[in-house]
Amino acid sequence: MKTRYTAPFLLLLSLILLTLEAKTVDPYKVLGVEKNASQREIQKAFHKLSLQYHPDKNKNKGAQEKFAEINNAYEILSDEEKRKNYDLYGDEKGNAGFNAGYPGDQGGYTHFTNGGQGQNSYTFRPGDWQDMGDQGNSRSFSFSFGGPSSQSSFGFGLNDIFSNFFGGDLGGGQFGGFGGSTRSQSRSQTGSRSTPRSIKAINSQVFNEIAGQGMTWLLLSYTSSLKGSQFYESIIQEVADSLQGALKVGSINCETEMSFCKELGTQPRRVPRVFVYSNKASDKGSLVEYNGDLVAKTLKSFCQDHLPRFSKRIDLKHLQSYSGEEEKLPRVVLLSTKKDTPVIWRALSGLFHKRFIFNDVEVRDVTDPMTKKLGVDALPAIVGWLSNGEKHVLKSGISVKDLKSAVHDLSTLLEGFEKKNKKAAASKDRKAQADSGGKDVSLLTGSNFDALCGGKTPVCIIGGFRSLKVKEKLEDILSMVSQKSLSRRRNAASVSGDSISYTLLDVAKQPSFLNAFDKSGYKSSDKLLLAYKPRRQKFAAFKGEMTAEEVEKFISSVLNGDVQFTKTRQKPVLK
Repeated sequence: MKTRYTAPFLLLLSLILLTLEAKTVDPYKVLGVEKNASQREIQKAFHKLSLQYHPDKNKNKGAQEKFAEINNAYEILSDEEKRKNYDLYGDEKGNAGFNAGYPGDQGGYTHFTNGGQGQNSYTFRPGDWQDMGDQGNSRSFSFSFGGPSSQSSFGFGLNDIFSNFFGGDLGGGQFGGFGGSTRSQSRSQTGSRSTPRSIKAINSQVFNEIAGQGMTWLLLSYTSSLKGSQFYESIIQEVADSLQGALKVGSINCETEMSFCKELGTQPRRVPRVFVYSNKASDKGSLVEYNGDLVAKTLKSFCQDHLPRFSKRIDLKHLQSYSGEEEKLPRVVLLSTKKDTPVIWRALSGLFHKRFIFNDVEVRDVTDPMTKKLGVDALPAIVGWLSNGEKHVLKSGISVKDLKSAVHDLSTLLEGFEKKNKKAAASKDRKAQADSGGKDVSLLTGSNFDALCGGKTPVCIIGGFRSLKVKEKLEDILSMVSQKSLSRRRNAASVSGDSISYTLLDVAKQPSFLNAFDKSGYKSSDKLLLAYKPRRQKFAAFKGEMTAEEVEKFISSVLNGDVQFTKTRQKPVLK
């Protein structure tokens, strides 16, 4: 029995002693950083080495192994928990490594461990059949090789070695119980990579939400089985950090979002893929794939090139024509010494597209006569015009701390100017109403129904109310809108074939009338607005905020044919 186990035991012991002399791979040394290095320093070192040893760039022998070593080191040091475990135990999993014993610990003997409670080990003690030192000066050694689901601390599968030499697994025998396939289990542990750290996971619902925001997104398409995802992630995160405020970053896991990736056409191949969701020139936005070298500087330039371009560059002399000119939207113009539209302004033109008209102009210096005429005393500056043509210098001598804070501060500035424009527009509408004599909008009744919403009227706008307060609000809104140039003709008893009529309806007294449009009769609404086409017996309900501006947009869309109409349930009749 003793002879039976002598040979494999001696082989095992030799392997152990040889391994103890080998140097453990130190992630700090691999990346060439100090033990107190910051995450930023670790990331920079990783980027530099990854580019140097990337298999696509470095065809030298051993480059692929070195690249894997660099990735493993970064995976430990970039994760605070793994880094802490390594610093304490020499193992990122929190298992003890080869730690020298202390007096009183294990009887003052050196104690080697690599596993936690419940994991297998083999201990040699003085007086055992094999001494580990000179007679009388023997010491005990304890070797632990981890449980069935882990690999040994020596960097190889002892089960594989014994299988090669002896043609079988060790099983659960006296030599520590090296059971199970450590190689396949190690793969399953390292291969089940989740969503990249700190990067927002994107699915179809999130993608639909970001589509109308005007923000540019940098997207990583990957699967957990692909190698190099961590390298891609770090480059993408670095670019996103440098363009924070103008760019957001996300990742699509094409294992969990398979159908979504197929729909977008973003399925990764042998390596992850990088895309930019760009609003460069389209309201809807589009995905553009990046096919250049995976270098932060190059990828950043690509992202900058695909930022929105909704700001039109103009000549300085054109600015004078904007004063006093009425427009549908307020206008903002950036004056700077830049030869091209600055990144900040391009980002803002995407975020506030359809809310402002954006322009930018190159100015040599502040002494230009036109800048003085505009009231600008320092560059860069932003000048704005309300939709009524009134000019305002919004900000001059703009100083930028960083891109993120600049976009935030200027967004706040534009939002304030937008509110000012709405107040000015409302004031103008009230004045127009007063000048027109403040004509009332007729209340729809059985006697005037044919005149206002009969078969000869192309479109009838019906404002429904349940309270006096709502009635007054709707009356003001419809009265203002009816004065606009978009209206073909205000309501009257003798309407022509090219008219649009406005009327009010007391819905509390006419529930059956509303049942013709909706089965519930809009009982849950205290106010509503309907566009009704009597000739075709079709209608469309307004669903926005009940303001003069929004109602005007709705009616403009109705007249332009941009609103989808629904067939009425029956012909509406007033009692």
